[in-house]
Amino acid sequence: MAEENKKILWVDDEIDLLRAHVLFLEGKGYTVTTVTNAEDAIELVKTKKFDIVLLDEMLHGIDGLSALVELKEINPGLPVIMVTKNEEESLMENAIGAKIDDYLTKPVNPSQILLVCKKILDSKKIASQKLSRDYMAEFNKISLSLMGPLDWPDWIDIHIKLSEWDLELTQHPDIGLKHTLDDQKKACNAEFGRFMENHYTDWLRTDDRPPLSPDIIPRFVLPHVEQNKKTVLLIIDNLRLDQWFIIEPLLRDYFSIKRDYYYSIIPTATPYSRNAIFSGLYPGELDKRYPGFWNTGDEEDDISLNRNEQQLLVDHLKRRRLDLKPEPKYAKIMDIQEAQNVARRINEYSSMPFSAIVLNFVDILAHTRSSSTLIKEMIPNEAAWRTMTRSWFEHAPIFGALQQMAQNGNTVIITTDHGSIRSQRGAKVIGDRQTSTSLRYKYGRNLKVNPKHALFIKDPAEYKLPVRGVNSNYIIAKEDYYFVYPTNYHYYLNYYADSFQHGGISLEEIILPVITLEAK
Repeated sequence: MAEENKKILWVDDEIDLLRAHVLFLEGKGYTVTTVTNAEDAIELVKTKKFDIVLLDEMLHGIDGLSALVELKEINPGLPVIMVTKNEEESLMENAIGAKIDDYLTKPVNPSQILLVCKKILDSKKIASQKLSRDYMAEFNKISLSLMGPLDWPDWIDIHIKLSEWDLELTQHPDIGLKHTLDDQKKACNAEFGRFMENHYTDWLRTDDRPPLSPDIIPRFVLPHVEQNKKTVLLIIDNLRLDQWFIIEPLLRDYFSIKRDYYYSIIPTATPYSRNAIFSGLYPGELDKRYPGFWNTGDEEDDISLNRNEQQLLVDHLKRRRLDLKPEPKYAKIMDIQEAQNVARRINEYSSMPFSAIVLNFVDILAHTRSSSTLIKEMIPNEAAWRTMTRSWFEHAPIFGALQQMAQNGNTVIITTDHGSIRSQRGAKVIGDRQTSTSLRYKYGRNLKVNPKHALFIKDPAEYKLPVRGVNSNYIIAKEDYYFVYPTNYHYYLNYYADSFQHGGISLEEIILPVITLEAK
C-alpha cells in the first residue's frame, strides 16, 4: 500500500471517463485530486502540496507542454508524468527538454498508472528496503568470515565491499545503517591489525604475498613500457580506495579502466612508501644502497626525504637493465601553479617512453584539515572527504591533462603511496626527546605503548626498516589510534581527534588501488 499522504493531481479534460482509474489509485492508498484544465491545475499547485502530477498533453486552453513549463517554474521538484496520444519524436523531445519525469501513451490502464507512480514516489523507499536487506546479508557474511582464517586476497575483498557499502549507505541515510557499518569497519580493522602483525614479516622474504610498494613499477608499469606503450605513472599522494571509487566515473568516457590492488609497506607514510615505489627497494635496503639517506631531512617534510624520487626511479630502471632514451620525465605537483604548468606541458610528458607525475593535493588537504577549524567544518567526515576529493579532481588541471593523454593514446597507471584513516582514539606513548613526532608511527629509543594499540618493532631490520642507532625501535598505530604523549595529554588528545592521519595499520591506509587506464 502507498503511504496515505501521497497526493496525486490528475489533469485531463476527459477525467470523468477515467473514474475507474481514480478509484483504483485511491484503493491503493493515494489521495487523488482531479481537474479538467491546466489553469485550475496551476492554481492548485500554487496553494497546495502534491507529490506527483498526471498531465494530459492535449488540453483545451493551455496545452500540456505549456502547463508543464509553468508547473516546473512554480515547483521545480514536482514530478510530472505526461499522458499523451501523440508519439511523435519531436513532441517527446520537447517534453523531455521541459523535464518531464516519465510519460505514458493512451490508452492507459490502472496498473500502468500505479506502476509509474510507485516508480517515482516509492522507488527510494523500495530501494532503501532492498539495500537494507542486501547490506545485512553482507554484514553477516563479513562477520562470519572474520571468525575463520583469512589470507591477503580475502582482506582486499573485504575492504572493497566495506568501501562500496560506505558509498551506498551514504546515499541512503534514512535507513540508519551507517553506524552499523562503522562498527563493522572497526571490527575488521582490529582483526586486520592482528593479521598484519602475524604475516607482514613473512611477506618480506617470500614471493607468496600481495604486491607491495616496491612491486608497483615492475609489476604494473614496466610491462607497458616494455611493449613500447607511452606510459605515464600518476601517483596521487594519500588517496583512499573509497576516494578513487568516486573519481573513477569521471574517466570512463575517455579510458578503459582496469583495477588491481596492492598493500602499502609499513609505516604507511610518504617517506617510506613512496620512496619504495620509485626505488623498488624497502626502506632498509635504501639505507644500505644510499648510506645516510634517512639522515638527510625531516620526515615530517614531504619535500626533504622525497626529493630524490626521479634519481631513485632512474637507478631502479638501470638495475632492471631498462635503459630508456630519453630518461623518464618526472614532475611533483605541490600547488596550483605547478599543476597548471604540468597541464600546459602534458604533451611533453605523454610523448616520452615513460613519465611519472606525483600529485600532492589530497595529502596537503588532509594535513591542513588537522589544524583548520574551517576545513574541518567543510570536511566533517569520510563522505565529505570523498565529495571534496571528487570536486577537486573534476576541476583540477590534472583532469584536463588526463583527457589530453587519452587523446594522445597513452597508457596511464594511477595509484597512491598510502591512504588515511579518520583517527578517533588516543594511545598514550612514552619516548625520549629524540623520538619522531608523527601521530601514527614513531621511531626512537625506549618507546612504550599499549600493545593493543600499536605494533611494537623491536628489530627494524626484520621489517626492512632503517636501523637508527642502538636500541632504536618503531611503533606503528593500529586501527584508528593516534599517539599522544602524557605531557598536555588531554589538550593534544582533543586537538588531533577526528583528524585524517596515515602511517599506521588499517585497511584504509594499506589496501590501495592500482588503476590501468587505456585510451579508448
